[in-house]
Amino acid sequence: MSSEWLLLLGPVAMFMMPMTLTPGPNNLMLTASGANFGVRRTVPHMWGIIGGCFLLYLAIALGLGALFERFPVLHTTLRWVGSAYLLYLAFKIATAAPPNVQNTSAKSAPLTFWQAALFQLANPKAWVLGLALIAGFLPESGPKIINAVILVSFAELVALPCLLVWASFGMAIGRWIKTAAAWRAFNVTMGMLTAACVILILR
Repeated sequence: MSSEWLLLLGPVAMFMMPMTLTPGPNNLMLTASGANFGVRRTVPHMWGIIGGCFLLYLAIALGLGALFERFPVLHTTLRWVGSAYLLYLAFKIATAAPPNVQNTSAKSAPLTFWQAALFQLANPKAWVLGLALIAGFLPESGPKIINAVILVSFAELVALPCLLVWASFGMAIGRWIKTAAAWRAFNVTMGMLTAACVILILR
């Protein structure tokens, strides 16, 4: 690895940690999933976020942002589709059965890898993070595709433990919730907060 990359790793890590740890749609859904299903069952959800962001950031580095600037209708369509999908996920969170009865409820299940990955295309925080990451840290010298893969891979390596923090936080909350009424209140609250993120997408 070149000296240029060694100098970049520290700043990239310092950028990714606060950006990934601050609240957003992904972290709200991970908290709800960790509380309802535990960290182990939330792992595919976390890897879906990592995989989806990896592909999104790589696409931004290779010109996806410029494509949306040239054809704004594509971005507008994605925002509306993403908003509808986020509202659907928020509804699933709000109506999730308490963990003690989820084994008998087919409607209660954590997000799959692909569900979480596809959501990143419409996640406004993921777009902002990706655009800032590529604009601020992608080296200008050397093969662009190789630089992009190295940068995005390291960024997602930093992001993974940050996502684990939110899932673990949710699991810790889940251990304190004892009654079905408290579970319903928690799930409704998390669903409403997730739905409120639509404002970020459509504004």
